[in-house]
Amino acid sequence: MLKRRISLATAAAGAALVAVAVAGCGTTAQPIQVKLAASEVLTQAAQKTAEVTSYTVDAVVNVKQSQEGNGKVQGRMLYQSKPQLAVDLTLDTLDMDGKGLPGGARAVLQGDAVYVKVEALKELVGATKPWIKVPLTNVGAPDQVKTYLDQIQQFDLAAVTKMVTASQDVKAAGTESVGGVDTTHYSGTFPVDAAVQQLPADKQEAARSGLAELKDIKFDIWVGSDGLPRKLALNGAKEGATLDATLLFKGFNEAVNIQTPPADQIGELPKGTTN
Repeated sequence: MLKRRISLATAAAGAALVAVAVAGCGTTAQPIQVKLAASEVLTQAAQKTAEVTSYTVDAVVNVKQSQEGNGKVQGRMLYQSKPQLAVDLTLDTLDMDGKGLPGGARAVLQGDAVYVKVEALKELVGATKPWIKVPLTNVGAPDQVKTYLDQIQQFDLAAVTKMVTASQDVKAAGTESVGGVDTTHYSGTFPVDAAVQQLPADKQEAARSGLAELKDIKFDIWVGSDGLPRKLALNGAKEGATLDATLLFKGFNEAVNIQTPPADQIGELPKGTTN
């Protein structure tokens, strides 16, 4: 049970990881490379984001599932891929079916461990220190560890941008300023099955699982003149399940400071709580 809770907290990066809200006012920005078709702009954006090694994302995700009820995740994440994968996720709101998480949550992934700070863990497992260290090797067998990492990355900047290239109906929808950056707004839809196929083979299963109940997704993406997306909104529905997510990206390739908590604030996960 605890593993599921921790996995949810870190995976919410992903979902914070789809994967936030800023509506820009109109500007006189010109469409990016106006000779390019909208679909070509998406392809260019996917190529550009694949080269990004760090960024910050603010996210708001609302979900409704037929079996699990409604949920909301709101927070921010720092991400870097080099020199090694590191994530610092802060969740201000984590509400599932009306059950919130008092005090929110924070998770730091670095090296071979995830450091989790959730006030509720003190009652759940008798933690005595603010942070709990969870070695990835404790999550399960090697294939399960890989899945755990996939959950964190399944909606990262590069993956989400790559998925929208599956759209067959994308079109330009005007120009706007997002976070002080002039952007061109593109709108369209993509089928989940086709979008997942755009991802590397080792990421497809995690992405498909995350969007399992949805068939077609409507998206809006705001792309700067440098070819990088500044905002992405996703909306999908199928048989009572809905997804409404907005992500705001910034700080591309800027230095990020992701550090593990001080050693004297870290406790080990009590035995018998990872099964």
